Amino acid sequence: MRGSDRADRANSPLDREDQEIAAEIADESDSLLALLPHYYRGEVSQANNAQDRIDQTTNWAITVIAALLSLVFSSREMPAYLLLIGLVVLCIFLSYEVRRYRFYDMYRARVRFVQENVFANALEPVGVEHPRWREELGTDLREPTFKVSLLEALSRRIRRIYGLLFVIVGLAWIAKVTLFAPETQWTEAAALPGASGVVVVGVLGAFYLAIALLAMWPSRRKAKGEIHGENTGDWK
Repeated sequence: MRGSDRADRANSPLDREDQEIAAEIADESDSLLALLPHYYRGEVSQANNAQDRIDQTTNWAITVIAALLSLVFSSREMPAYLLLIGLVVLCIFLSYEVRRYRFYDMYRARVRFVQENVFANALEPVGVEHPRWREELGTDLREPTFKVSLLEALSRRIRRIYGLLFVIVGLAWIAKVTLFAPETQWTEAAALPGASGVVVVGVLGAFYLAIALLAMWPSRRKAKGEIHGENTGDWK
């Protein structure tokens, strides 16, 4: 693959100076400042698109759970295990959303990086946040990396959205096997083929304990925050 790339470059009508034309901007402040707004708008657009994809995933998760709750409680004959399927569906949506959130956070971090080191210093020239910000940004564009860990992203999405959805489905399951099945014992209503109701309750308890632990982790965020306190002055 590398050999073919070298061959393509050798056969290219562009010489090395043409291919390195962008490098000439590095020492020309006017050209660089003219280029930065275009790059900044592109990163903002990427962040907005990533946020829209997160919202779509969340909306689908809420819609599916709402439809499932309507179906389960439409009749006493509807089995409670359908709500357990809902938990599996929620976990699938959560896995998609965590990945999309990590991409969103990468674009968001770049936007904030430019704001901190370019626009903030232009408005109030007291120094940049990162002395080697151009090198750091260039490296990240060449080799993009996620700025938030998988575990921290999972914790955030559970705290913000999915924790409440998991609780709603769990409470609905409890109501279904108790209040909506008065003619049978709750252990019978909760049972699954090959698993007694007690076993099902134990597995669910372990699942919700894991969700609670993930929601509380980490106690100290590793990702850099954007909001520094509160200032309710003249800004409205």
